[in-house]
Amino acid sequence: MDTFLDKRRVARLLNLSSETLKNYRLQGTWIEGIHWVRVSSRCVRYNAALIQDWISNRHDPIAHQRAIEIYQSQLLSNQKKKKR
Repeated sequence: MDTFLDKRRVARLLNLSSETLKNYRLQGTWIEGIHWVRVSSRCVRYNAALIQDWISNRHDPIAHQRAIEIYQSQLLSNQKKKKR
């Protein structure tokens, strides 16, 4: 699965309206840089995997926080440099 999806694809995947996606984003329910990213002033992409986890663990924020930490640890920017 692609990590970051446009609003149409993630809305279809999650069976949510694009207005619901926008509300979660603007109300701070979803965290910028984690659940969604702003590519430009008019372009937002959603992290489908973390949003699916949020839906599954919506009432267990500790479990969802673990998913966020795992996601962040797997980013290339958080990988240790290889020694020569």
